[in-house]
Amino acid sequence: MKEIFNKEGVFIEYKEKVVELENGDKLVHTQENPTKLWWELKEALKGKRVRVVVYEIEE
Repeated sequence: MKEIFNKEGVFIEYKEKVVELENGDKLVHTQENPTKLWWELKEALKGKRVRVVVYEIEE
């Protein structure tokens, strides 16, 4: 095996917004947007057989 991708960052930007409806109910809107890191990884892996291991970086 050889390393083909090694970068750190946020993979998907995630936003959550709570909206209150006229009848008092609350609705949660979620939005997910891929970042530049996602697109770079996608291009690096395209057409390859890979093993993906993900580590969360402590902040």
